[in-house]
Amino acid sequence: MPGESEFSEDRKTESFDIQRYLNLARRRHMFFLVPLLVGWLTVWGASWILPVHYKSSTLILVEQPSMPKNYVEPNISDNLQDRLQSITQQILSRTRLVSIIDKLHLYGSGRRQMTTDEKVDSMRKDIEIELVHDARNEHITAFKINYSADNPRLAQQVTGELTDLFINENLKVRQQQSEDTTEFIASQLENARANLTEQEERVREFKAQYQGELPSQQATNLQILNGLQAQLQNDQGSLNNAKQQGVYLQSLVEQYHALRTSPGTVGRDPADLPAIDKELETLRSKLANLSAHYTDRYPYIPKLKGEIAKTENMRDDLLAELKAEGKDGKRADAPTADTTAMESPAVLQLESQLRANRVEVANREQDISALKFRINEYQARLNKEPAREQELADLSRGYDQSKANYDDLLKKKNQSEMATSMEQMQQGERFRMLDPPSLPARADSPNRLKFCGIGVGFGLALGFLVAGGFEALDRRIHNEEEIKTLLPVPIISNIPEILVPAEEQHSQRSMLLGWTTAAVVVALILAGSAFSYLHK
Repeated sequence: MPGESEFSEDRKTESFDIQRYLNLARRRHMFFLVPLLVGWLTVWGASWILPVHYKSSTLILVEQPSMPKNYVEPNISDNLQDRLQSITQQILSRTRLVSIIDKLHLYGSGRRQMTTDEKVDSMRKDIEIELVHDARNEHITAFKINYSADNPRLAQQVTGELTDLFINENLKVRQQQSEDTTEFIASQLENARANLTEQEERVREFKAQYQGELPSQQATNLQILNGLQAQLQNDQGSLNNAKQQGVYLQSLVEQYHALRTSPGTVGRDPADLPAIDKELETLRSKLANLSAHYTDRYPYIPKLKGEIAKTENMRDDLLAELKAEGKDGKRADAPTADTTAMESPAVLQLESQLRANRVEVANREQDISALKFRINEYQARLNKEPAREQELADLSRGYDQSKANYDDLLKKKNQSEMATSMEQMQQGERFRMLDPPSLPARADSPNRLKFCGIGVGFGLALGFLVAGGFEALDRRIHNEEEIKTLLPVPIISNIPEILVPAEEQHSQRSMLLGWTTAAVVVALILAGSAFSYLHK
């Protein structure tokens, strides 16, 4: 059947291919095994030539602040990764590393004397920092410090130095940042205090300048204004009564003077002196009352002083005349008998009352003028109060803002000082060495077992390359299939290969040598791998 013939041909082809590769392996096994062994030995041997490095590690735990944030809130950044990166840059700086290199005499045992910069670069390459995150990979909970050196105890010492630097530098950085924050807030608080003092001074000057016109004094001004208006009404009523009394007294005096029979000049009578003194006392009392409420610039005070001066002059003139009459024994212009009779004490009393009434009217008018002035003054204050209220509101708004800013900064300063004190007492976030620097018992590099595997891979690739190369360059015919491809006509029959005993023995010896070589190569690779594992 056609299907069966095709299947048999495929099987023949597959068998032919397998046989071909078996023949190839039989012919080229030495070209494969020798490069395999050489390649493996080269790579594996290099692992024993490379310098040995021991890695010491330590685990540093990031402890959260022991004081709850509800009581004391830290005043520095919570971004641990940025701060750790900054600390790492400071520790890996040239100055810090040179101090460790000089202290422990690192990188000085080589054949070539290294410069300081080369030593620093080499040490940076030997330092490795690994971050350890939480389960959600959100926060850093710890970090590892690894250092590689050609001596295990030296690696442990350097790792310990680096650990101390990280722990101390973290405390120093946190304290410095906290103190800087506190100093900055303190400087801002001083500026806010100066601004607040300036605002307070402005409000104080405004209140002093517009005393009596402030909104808080409106009720007092209204009360005083009502009292002044009531007093004005009373004084106006008293003035009207005094004027009426003056008209009455004037009419009586005129009636008495009409009864005089002979005209003549009447000198001053000592009876006028008490009336003048009473008038003078009244004027002085009025002056004292006005001086208690107003300054000398008040318009009625100078006028009242002028009246007092005139009255004092009149009193002095009267006293001078009376003294002159006492010396002469008679008056310079003595009146006649009829006139003396007419100048009775009643007339003199009426004239004295009339003069007193005139003084009272003048005083009442002055009082009314003063009251009107004060009423106008308080009325002007009340009219200016809306404008003063707006101006004071503007000043108070700036003062309130400055006061709120000052209070907020004062609160922040107190909190920052508490946070700084917490950092100085090492109660904030800190680094704690969880695992001390390890003393490595085995070398970390080179990994000879890994080099052994790499050598096997390199040897296999080299073996295939050499064997394939020799097979590709070989132009000989090794089987009948190659002959069939070269002949233009099909082959009817072929003569089988006939081997003589010597050829069979040579073939057997070649096969035994190949298997022996393969066994030796495999054994060497396994032995080298076991040795690398035990001495890594």
